[in-house]
Amino acid sequence: MYAPERQQRIVQLATEHGRVEVPSLAEDLGVTQETVRRDLSLLERAGLLRRVHGGALPAGGLRLEPGLVERDSVAAAAKDRIAKATLALLPEEGSLLLDAGTTVSRLVALFPLDSTLTVATNALPVAARLAEHPRLTLHLVGGRLRHRTQAAVDTWALRDLAELQPDIAVVATNGFSPEGGLTTPDLAEAAVKRAMVTGARRVILVADSTKYGAHHFARFASLEQVDVLVTDTGLTAEQAAEIAARGPEVIRA
Repeated sequence: MYAPERQQRIVQLATEHGRVEVPSLAEDLGVTQETVRRDLSLLERAGLLRRVHGGALPAGGLRLEPGLVERDSVAAAAKDRIAKATLALLPEEGSLLLDAGTTVSRLVALFPLDSTLTVATNALPVAARLAEHPRLTLHLVGGRLRHRTQAAVDTWALRDLAELQPDIAVVATNGFSPEGGLTTPDLAEAAVKRAMVTGARRVILVADSTKYGAHHFARFASLEQVDVLVTDTGLTAEQAAEIAARGPEVIRA
């Protein structure tokens, strides 16, 4: 395990359990306690953890960006429910713009093989699934590939998106909140998501409840720009009401 992977795992464990201890981390990760202490110091300087005696607590601030495999394993059952609820919102005909994200990938896996939708996407996993639908018209948004998310970004992607006015954009996010809006760790990915939101006639945000309250480096939209939020019942009724007050319809699947 490389150091960035190890440090990402430490942050994940701290978030899941509320605290991490140096001895148990050293044993679980197969490194010395001194290596763990150095990792904790680095993560504290980055604002990701808060050191305490014998370990660390989650800082509740900015987070390391997870990879596709890790993201897909988080809230898997909730993402399946969100995908099914989102499918019910889509028309049988018309144009869609699909963002990168594990929930979006689960959504397109539910598309019927005889779908006649027109779809544009910057996400390789999404495009690969839709390529099996013979009656669907698929457009690939080009650009530099971000390997972490397998999404096309940068100038070419933004140029392509500027020419599109889809009926619906289905957008994913790494974090959302009434105050912070929609955020993601990467500036290039944020620019693409921003273009998707501004170009679509209707915006559907798909985000499981674990992302509520998370704040990341780059903000790409406000909740007022979202028409529908599809999430899960981990988002409380009070939180849903607070979001709905900003404009979006909230569906808790």
